[in-house]
Parts: sequence; C-alpha cells; structure tokens
Amino acid sequence: MSVRARAGIATANRVVVKVGSSSISGVNAGQIEPLVTALAEAHSNGTEIILVSSGAIATGMPYLNLDSRPTDLATQQAAAAVGQNVLIYRYQDSLDRYGIVAGQVLLTAGDLEDLTSRSNAKRAMERLLSLGILPIVNENDTVATHEIRFGDNDRLAALVAIMTHADALVLLSDVDAIYTRPPEEPGAERIDLVHAGEPLAGVEFGEAKRTGVGTGGASTKVSAALLAAARGTGVLVTSAAQVGAALHGTDVGTWFEPADEAVPAVADRIGS
Repeated sequence: MSVRARAGIATANRVVVKVGSSSISGVNAGQIEPLVTALAEAHSNGTEIILVSSGAIATGMPYLNLDSRPTDLATQQAAAAVGQNVLIYRYQDSLDRYGIVAGQVLLTAGDLEDLTSRSNAKRAMERLLSLGILPIVNENDTVATHEIRFGDNDRLAALVAIMTHADALVLLSDVDAIYTRPPEEPGAERIDLVHAGEPLAGVEFGEAKRTGVGTGGASTKVSAALLAAARGTGVLVTSAAQVGAALHGTDVGTWFEPADEAVPAVADRIGS
C-alpha cells in the first residue's frame, strides 16, 4: 500500500529508487558506495528495493575517449554497450560487501507499451524480488532509438513504480529538493509538500540539462513525480547525498502526496 507521507518510506514494503548519471559517474563514481550502503540497509530491514540507474552512456564515455556526451545515436549506443557492463560491475562489487546480488533489467519504451512485454517485465522483477535479488533497471540504450525512448529515466522510474505497485518512489539528483525557481537564483524557496492534484502553478524551472553526462532536470522530475503520484504512488525528490535520510523517512526533499484513487487514463495504460 502506498505510503501517505515521507515518514512511511522507512517502513514501506517496496520502494523504487532512481539515481541520475551525474550522481554516480565521472568524478562522482565513488558515490556508488554510499548509495549502495543506504540501499543495503533498507534491504536488510525488509524493504524490497528496485534501483533505476542512469549512467551507462556516461560510464562508457571514457572508454571511447569521449570528453562529452555523444549526440549521434550510434555512438550513444556504443557508449551504452560498454558502460552498462562497467556500471553493473561497480554496483555488484559494492553490493558484495552486504551479500546482495544484483539483477540487471534493461527496458525500452516499447516494452512497457506492449501488454505482453510489460507483463513479462513485471513477472521477472517480481521473481527477482522474491528471491532476494536487487533489480537494477535502466533504459536499453544499446537498442533504443530516438523515436521510442523514454526521454529520461525519471519517467522510466515512475513507470516501473506504477508497474510494480511500489509503495514509494525516490528520485535522486544533485539538488536536494524542488524549488520555486532554480535554487541558485535569489528568492528560491524549497517546496516541502505537493498535495495530490496540485498543479504547481508559479514554479519556474531552469532548462533541462542536455549537456555533460545527464539529460534530465527539475521539470522531468516533477513530471515523473506527478505521473506516479496520480497513480497512487507517493514520491520523494531529493539529492543522492541524502538517500540514507530519504529511506529513513526523514524530513528532506519534496514530497508528492499520492492520489487516493488512480487517474483512469494512467491506470488503464500502465497499471495492469
């Protein structure tokens, strides 16, 4: 059952956690260990954790001698093919400290739009969780095309949370919360709570990050949070540095209150 307030994350049965590329790749590759520590603690307390992790392309870039994220599809696919392998190795190497095994799940937008593929993906993740495995989900960038991409892994995480009936979704980035305007601007105020159905009128977002290694921004997180909350999953948006506090249900980040009843248009497409 979806938790109604952020404090309930600490005792949730199932939580989807999403982390962005910039938080766990490049100079921040070392942040995988504290992230895994927080996930392992929740796992040991009986919470089923599904990790949605970006970073395949960013992790693969140095191996292809690339200084910036490639713009052409073929090079993105090549970087993802190399980087996904390295990324999963890094996660598993860190998880070994806790005796936890990771299971890799790669999805395309088409997989979640097709009823049969979606059912297969859901069944596979349910089985992994029942076996005590920690699923690590990412978009299958090696085969995805521009026309059938999720657009960003925030949306993928929201769809995974809906599909698996997660009790909560935690979206992690480099910023500790959603603000009324870009946090570096004067007068920016942290938004503590977004009530179910609240449109967030008057909130100003900066441009989504399309340079460097990441592809998302505050607007993509809000969009994903509203999608999941409308389907009945509570969502916390905060920074990767605060993942431990987030999973303890501490008063951090921005909490998106779940709707009492799922929005039919969303439920009909994704909830089965």
